[in-house]
Amino acid sequence: MSFEEKYISVEKALSMVKSGDVIVTGLGAAEAGLFMGQLHTIADRVKHVKVTNCLPSHPSEIYKPEYVESFEVDGWFFAPQMRKAHANGNMAYIPNHLHLAATKRLQFVKPNIYVGAATLPDKHGYVSLSLSNTYEKRMIEAADLVILEVNPNMPYTFGDVQVPVSDVDYLIRADYMPPVTPDLPFTEKDAAIGKLIADMVPDGSCIQLGIGGIPNAVAAALESKNDLGVHTEMLTSGMMRLAKMGVINGKRKQINKGKIVTTFAMGIPELYEFMDYNPGIAIMDGAWTNDPYTIAQNDNQVSINTSLEVDLTGQCASESLGSRQFSGTGGQADTAIGAQMSKNGKSIIALYSTAMVKDPATGEKREVSKIVPQLMAGAAVSLSRNDVDRVVTEYGVAELRGTSIRDRVARLIEIAHPKFREELWDQAVEVGILGRR
Repeated sequence: MSFEEKYISVEKALSMVKSGDVIVTGLGAAEAGLFMGQLHTIADRVKHVKVTNCLPSHPSEIYKPEYVESFEVDGWFFAPQMRKAHANGNMAYIPNHLHLAATKRLQFVKPNIYVGAATLPDKHGYVSLSLSNTYEKRMIEAADLVILEVNPNMPYTFGDVQVPVSDVDYLIRADYMPPVTPDLPFTEKDAAIGKLIADMVPDGSCIQLGIGGIPNAVAAALESKNDLGVHTEMLTSGMMRLAKMGVINGKRKQINKGKIVTTFAMGIPELYEFMDYNPGIAIMDGAWTNDPYTIAQNDNQVSINTSLEVDLTGQCASESLGSRQFSGTGGQADTAIGAQMSKNGKSIIALYSTAMVKDPATGEKREVSKIVPQLMAGAAVSLSRNDVDRVVTEYGVAELRGTSIRDRVARLIEIAHPKFREELWDQAVEVGILGRR
């Protein structure tokens, strides 16, 4: 089956972009690397092209201030280059829960162009979207024009990621390697938190994990477990290792038994090799995967997420530093709520007890508590106090489900850094969280 007439150059694809167009590209490693890398070259002939992306992982010039009149970028989840570009005025965050990100966005605006990464067409005339279907297929179905960069280096994956080439308008030949998310080494503090979390994960649990030092430490601490399952937003290198060890086998799952279920994947090359033609991995639509009602169908679901700051009532600010967007809500609320709806499930929020911040008056760094009486002014609440379950620091676990504000204050102060505990008690009274001690 030949689709040669669909192949075009990147330059030809870019020539189809018009002023005012809405372009959507894939999440993370599913982003169209060639197209996004050259999009800035048409800046002199277009105005107000809106690009919608999520956790972009390829370099692109469009974030630079000189392109502010040509490109406006709306993102579901900020990457480092987006944080830097925000001050330029052409970068904006889209508040969302991941399982509703596509459907709500489509109620606001429809894409003129979808452009993303995929595998080469197979003998049946299908491509695999490979490393993400968080929102990609929904955007493909809604877009006026669909362009895919087909790449022999993308792993061929299964689940809800197959697209017939007959539904694709144009193909671009690509040969870059999928972007790598390196393993972050974890510290002694990460290891302490990882052990506390692993102790709350019984054999046979179904887990959800992210990336970073703490999640990597959790994955390492889970190596002694048995018969774990995976129903996760993101498939990571740590989960791949656990699967190769036989720790993850999905035998005790209630739905998708024996399968690792995810909506996207990012990691090291070994992860992508592990995923290639692996029938034990199902990449499913984010609207289904991250729906709390779907998550709850597996018993003993354990959701493990991190936060930047937690206040004494249990509010979790996991995506912004005050009003400055740092990352995104992602699936934190989706997975936390779904896990608590699961039979014997639990949701865990992990963070260090302290952080080093620069004093604006002196310019010197000082240590501050990350458990605080009130969140930083303007901070986004990623997980409400109504939905928080367990909070973990290197000093212990605060179980908050069903507790009163007074109980929460006491339990959260117990896991704060010892040097801040007395001060936190005084501040709780001062700001009116407690009437008195």
